Amino acid sequence: MTTSAPAVVLLSGGLDSATALAVAQREGFDCHALTLAYGQRHTIEIEAAQRVAQAQQVRDHRILTLDLRAFGGSALTADVPVPTDRTLNEMSAAIPITYVPARNTVFLALALGWAEVLGAFDIFVGVNAVDYSGYPDCRPEFIACFEQLANLATKAGVEGRGRFRIHAPLIHLTKAEIIRLGTNLGVDYRLTHSCYDPARDGSACGRCDSCVLRHAGFVSAGLPDPTRYQHSPA
Repeated sequence: MTTSAPAVVLLSGGLDSATALAVAQREGFDCHALTLAYGQRHTIEIEAAQRVAQAQQVRDHRILTLDLRAFGGSALTADVPVPTDRTLNEMSAAIPITYVPARNTVFLALALGWAEVLGAFDIFVGVNAVDYSGYPDCRPEFIACFEQLANLATKAGVEGRGRFRIHAPLIHLTKAEIIRLGTNLGVDYRLTHSCYDPARDGSACGRCDSCVLRHAGFVSAGLPDPTRYQHSPA
């Protein structure tokens, strides 16, 4: 695809979103990155998003602040311990406490609002339904339903000026496949951050679900993991 059409990319600063951004750029989109500072305990990911946006030379990078700590309900937005040292079977047994209620619904709605202002009809998000921690808003069914909503709930959609598309290019890939894809596209994973409970110096804990999945992905991909860990992931 060769186009200079604008696209909004949700950029968290993590491995997946950095790869999704690279895919959007490969497809020729003029990328506008949106990062949400939503009161998460791992605010260091905002700095990671800034590094990635600068390195990958996006057209514009907006950081929007909202405070989901007002609701809590998650280990990422409340004073609740982050699960550690869990096996892959334990991760897939139930929706974990690190799930933030309706987060991707809120994030995509904000991306949709910006896209409509920009005249963009393409939104990229780095959700993944294979190597993930059981989040319901990372599934293909959710993405399909939100795309339908986007076309029903916007002036641009109702007036027929275009059709909104929610791109989730990583949704059916394993973490290893995502890492290989991003590496081939030139993503510098040293700039990214995935840990749910990092140290003050920015090093990853090595024990939360996200650290375990990230490290396992690099191992499976046969590539060195550039992450600084406090503890070596199992």
